Amino acid sequence: MNFARLGPVRMITVFAALSLAGTLSMHAQQAPAVKRTIVLKQDMSIPEREGVMALVELPPGASEGKHTHPAEVFAFVLEGSISLENEGSPTVTLKAGDVFHIVPGKVHQATNNGTVTAKLAVVFVAEKGKPLTTPVK
Repeated sequence: MNFARLGPVRMITVFAALSLAGTLSMHAQQAPAVKRTIVLKQDMSIPEREGVMALVELPPGASEGKHTHPAEVFAFVLEGSISLENEGSPTVTLKAGDVFHIVPGKVHQATNNGTVTAKLAVVFVAEKGKPLTTPVK
């Protein structure tokens, strides 16, 4: 295409359309984001520990990525289902009503292979002052 023959207004329109198409294509290829909402964070009577409650939402196709916690993790699947990979254990599929526990320092990740958003209620008994989640490469 000879852009010089288009004139300035048409050239701007063509470049804007190409830019928009590239941006839309980039967004279409990004994996859906996992949403984590802390609903309570409280010091515990256990020295150097805090309790953290969170709502975790995994849209269809979302994966947390492999990570660890400096915490005991107790989770309840409220809606949908997840595939849970947990270091040293076989991968399991958990559905609404199922519960699970993660030991501190264990590499794990949840993935939503379903068609609806998976929602989990999660309680952490965490080491105070440490990041709640550490990604694993």
